[in-house]
Amino acid sequence: MTTSEPDGTKLADLPLAEPAGPGVVVHRNVMIAMRDGVRLATDIYRPAGADGAPDPHPRPVIFERTPYEKAGTPRTELSVARPKSYSRQELAVKLVAEGYVVIWQDCRGRYESEGVFSKYLNEAEDGFDSMVWIDAQGFGNGRVGTMGLSYDAHVQMALACLNPPGLACMAVDSGGFSNAFTCGIRQGGALEMKQATWAYNRALEAPLAAADPAILRAIEAESLADWMTRTPWTKGRSPVRWDPDYEGYLLEQWQNGTFNAFWKKTGLWAAGYYHSFPKIPIIFMSSWYDVYVQSTLENYEGLKGCAERPLTLIMGPWTHGNRSRSVFGDVDFGPKAVFDGQVDEDWLAFRLKFFARWLKGEAETAREGRVHLFVMGGGSGRRTAAGHLDHGGHWIEASDWPVPEAQPLRLYPRPDMSLGAPEAGALSYAYDPANPVPTIGGALTSGEPIFEGGAFDQTEDAAFFGCTTPGLPLIARRDILSFETAALPEDLLVAGPVTVRLRVSTDAPDTDFTAKLVDVYPPSDDYPRGYAMNITDGIFRVRYRKGYDAPALVAEDEGAFDITITPFATVNLFQKGHRLRLDISSSNFPKYDINFNTGAPEGMARGGRIAQNTVHLGEGTVLELSVLKGA
Repeated sequence: MTTSEPDGTKLADLPLAEPAGPGVVVHRNVMIAMRDGVRLATDIYRPAGADGAPDPHPRPVIFERTPYEKAGTPRTELSVARPKSYSRQELAVKLVAEGYVVIWQDCRGRYESEGVFSKYLNEAEDGFDSMVWIDAQGFGNGRVGTMGLSYDAHVQMALACLNPPGLACMAVDSGGFSNAFTCGIRQGGALEMKQATWAYNRALEAPLAAADPAILRAIEAESLADWMTRTPWTKGRSPVRWDPDYEGYLLEQWQNGTFNAFWKKTGLWAAGYYHSFPKIPIIFMSSWYDVYVQSTLENYEGLKGCAERPLTLIMGPWTHGNRSRSVFGDVDFGPKAVFDGQVDEDWLAFRLKFFARWLKGEAETAREGRVHLFVMGGGSGRRTAAGHLDHGGHWIEASDWPVPEAQPLRLYPRPDMSLGAPEAGALSYAYDPANPVPTIGGALTSGEPIFEGGAFDQTEDAAFFGCTTPGLPLIARRDILSFETAALPEDLLVAGPVTVRLRVSTDAPDTDFTAKLVDVYPPSDDYPRGYAMNITDGIFRVRYRKGYDAPALVAEDEGAFDITITPFATVNLFQKGHRLRLDISSSNFPKYDINFNTGAPEGMARGGRIAQNTVHLGEGTVLELSVLKGA
């Protein structure tokens, strides 16, 4: 039916509203046409009048687009006090009671929406077209706030790149690509293997599997663990071959190994649009063990400095979106690790204050416009009653990121395997792609059932994919160069970017180098061998040493060359008596895809070879940190 609004405009034909909760009605599966005719399924929640019909008065709108089912239950709309997550309908009812129209939408090709899902690539245009439609409806007052976690954060940054009408503020939680080539899909030239596990897991719930039980049974029958030993996957040779659309988009990401026009699309490269980005308030939130640390910090740094665009930055110790927990991996970050009661009452309360200010014009009550950082470390180092390392931590506020007061610290790997002043030398090892270094935690998500994010002792364990010698420290491997300081004479607070500059050489046409920063606890009664806790890590594929847009294989006579690895930034207190360690190797699988050292096109290797890789020590090989006093 068509209804008239007070201003005389006509609403689009909407399904009859049905009750959704006390004083709330919903138009379900409103099919909104995009520019190419594909229609996206959208649920619109509105206040009900006394007669039970939608209240026609215009209100501000809260809008979220998702590939995770608009009528489902997101995993993180919860709090410490309310450990069961709200369903989307329950959350909508609560938001409508606060004075908003609430709109949830299925992304293209997902659940009730039409079209083909091609991960990330349609989200800018689809988001823009949806905003145009919303702006034309009489139920809104012309002010729209967006929100969402992970993919639902990516779609926000994508639509904002096109400056849609009505966009008034955004709450971007753990996502929103600044540059997907350098964080989120690829990193340092390597593919983030979470893209492969995500494709497999989401194919299980895709329209093709939903429509054909035989397809679903075929996907379920695949062993993802076995397929991880047969990478790289290629067309028709993957566990997602049963759904050509999902296999197709994954292989497109895997095999596009040059930063070119493919990576400069609006859904993948917000950094290319910073100059024309909307001047609106934005919350950027992520966490030190999330996969979007670099994206979040780059977006903040790229968009700050404009008084008309007030920014809030929140960085917790969590894994992806898990802001109401304190244990990540095998490490307990203490009672202050949660968002709840630290930054605000909880994340929903913070958003409600944010939206009230910027959509309804109410007074500022949230602690926004600031930089909130969780400092990891400071705990007892004992094993908790639940069996986890007590690493502890606390929150600080800063005026900016990077923290202006932080001072540079340079530590040079030395021939005696220490970190200190530069000393010339060279150390070599054999990197065999048939025996990659196994991933033990880190900034990871979406890896089920293959890998898990968080902080762990860097010791092999049967729980981790690829570990063959449970109980043996990773540094026992001959393909890891491990450098560490002496026991620290005083606390050392590392707070900022982490950069590893290496002068290297290889006898292969292409190979990788990895770097991992580790907080080494001394031996104790609870941990007789100490505890080597991973803080952050990164990778660099040497074919990109001349630029991500200019891959070049290594010539046989090339000699040594310089590369830079950029592990995610961090804030960690290395306590007195601990050691700071830097591990250098050439693989970290299955976090990153394996380099088979042959120089084959990305994602196309069929064979492999052992590479003799060398790190040349001295002035050209250095760990660069930022340290903060008195925080």
